[in-house]
Amino acid sequence: MRRITALYTLLLMALLFVALVIINNQLLDSVRLDLTESKVYTLSEGSHQVIDNIDEPVILHFFFSEDATKGMTQLRNYASRVESLLREYEKAAEGKIRLNIIDPEPFSEEEDAATQFGLTGATLSGAKDTVYFGLAATNMLDDQHTVHFFDPQKEPFLEYELTKLLHQLSDAQKPVVALVTDLPVAGGQNPMSARYERSMVFYEQLTQLFDVRRVPASADSLPDNTDVVMLAHPKQMSETLKYAVDQFAMNRGRVIAFADPHYESDMLAMMGSSEPNSSDTSLLQAWGIDVASDKVLLDGVLGLEIRPGQGQVVSHPGFVGLGREQMNAEDVITANLESVNMASAGTLSLLPSSTLDITPLLQSSAQGYLYETSEYIAQAGSGALKRGLTGSPQTYTLAGHVTGTTISAFSQPPPGTSASDFKATTDHLNVLVVADADMLADRFWVQQSPFFGDVVYTPFANNGDFISNATENLAGGNALISIRSRGQSSRPFVRVEALQDDAQTRFTEHEQKLQDELARTEAKLAQLNSQQGQGAAVVLTDEQQRTIDQFIEKRVTVRKQLREVRYELDRDIDRLGNWVKFINIALAPLVLIFLLFLLARALRLRPGKAYTKG
Repeated sequence: MRRITALYTLLLMALLFVALVIINNQLLDSVRLDLTESKVYTLSEGSHQVIDNIDEPVILHFFFSEDATKGMTQLRNYASRVESLLREYEKAAEGKIRLNIIDPEPFSEEEDAATQFGLTGATLSGAKDTVYFGLAATNMLDDQHTVHFFDPQKEPFLEYELTKLLHQLSDAQKPVVALVTDLPVAGGQNPMSARYERSMVFYEQLTQLFDVRRVPASADSLPDNTDVVMLAHPKQMSETLKYAVDQFAMNRGRVIAFADPHYESDMLAMMGSSEPNSSDTSLLQAWGIDVASDKVLLDGVLGLEIRPGQGQVVSHPGFVGLGREQMNAEDVITANLESVNMASAGTLSLLPSSTLDITPLLQSSAQGYLYETSEYIAQAGSGALKRGLTGSPQTYTLAGHVTGTTISAFSQPPPGTSASDFKATTDHLNVLVVADADMLADRFWVQQSPFFGDVVYTPFANNGDFISNATENLAGGNALISIRSRGQSSRPFVRVEALQDDAQTRFTEHEQKLQDELARTEAKLAQLNSQQGQGAAVVLTDEQQRTIDQFIEKRVTVRKQLREVRYELDRDIDRLGNWVKFINIALAPLVLIFLLFLLARALRLRPGKAYTKG
């Protein structure tokens, strides 16, 4: 009877297991629980908005060389995370996205397909064959966008890159950028030299990526279907154009403003002028954004080296070269830049009455000083400017992303404009402000060199990348802008690092004292030995010999103490590791056994007693 009961029990357990597997696969397949701190496996709201706007089905071809990456644990783990995130996109799209996983083996049709898509075949150390690790996305209109190679160093921006790719496929038309400026961005004849000059390099780059439409400051309106407005040092905009830009911003439009207290790259405007060549910042001021127009930044640390005339190379505190330390590493616009150069830049802040929020993108060093713009113009040479590095230095914001609630710069529409669509406030202002326009000029970030009758421009700073990244980010819409850095999926051992820091702090001082004592002991011992070796006539007394023996013994003791100190550095970490091993290997199984014992006892007690009494 008991054997039959046991057989039935095993059979029921097997049926229950199969039923649970079916329920998990059929009903709970879409259920996910992301326990990572940065939610790296969960799509953000911005990604869901982009997915919802997909009209044409999208096919994602994910290429990863399985055999060629054997033994590359980190790369394979990252590939697994990329694949998991791609599957999340596929599930969220509910049929509008189809994912193909492809292993491009050498000399296969799959490898030919990877090459046709333009993916990068990398030759990595330790890999015998070419490694492919990229993505090609296509739609029914034969549009195509690719990620040539997934860089593990850019993992925090993985979701942003994938969502941007989907956004580009769903909206194949180039975003329209209204470039409000009177600068000679498109080139033309130089009135000073009468020679024809080429267009500015940043403008050439933008025209390759966007539909750029130039708007003079005297214009009355913005182009239709404008996606981004870029204000590039407009000196004095017409009231109707100001109103158009203002209402564009009030209606969730995205604006990039290069506002400069002194644009010194316009040589024609500066000829014989002692007045600052400043931008029109009246709109920014009305929105609650303050770009200092009467002061420029001097930096005692970041000054670029220049050669004035035929003189020696000197550091110019008004020409600043920003490095990675001065950039926001968590924003996609600046995360992968190395350097950005500026000249006579202003500073960016919010007015006291402002209700906006600002995210700094570029900042000065801690040795930043403000200097009167008029004095800056009057001073000749960097030597005189260095005398302006006085007062209390601090870090200043030079570029930032401003968002939030604000009011219109107009209380009512200007005469001649329609009042029907007037909007007085917005909760979604989206403005990226750079307190410098000289960074647009070629001379601060590209070098010209002749090449077979043409001119080749070689960048030595990332000014152009910053401008393109900022425009691309804002052109992607509010959904794409909302996607920020998500953090690394691999987390450091914070507890272990804390133990290491604590141990290092506690024992370094003790170790240094012992090292000093050992040095003194060895020096004294060397002195006594040298006296002994000066000649055979020197005979040590018993007391001198005991002193030498004591120093030798002390040296041995100090060295032993040093070894113990170094061992102490790792003791707490080893103790923590032993506890983790005990919990994983012994404690967890013991707890499980105990719970199973209690369950078995609870199931056996009552039926067993009833059977015995019968």
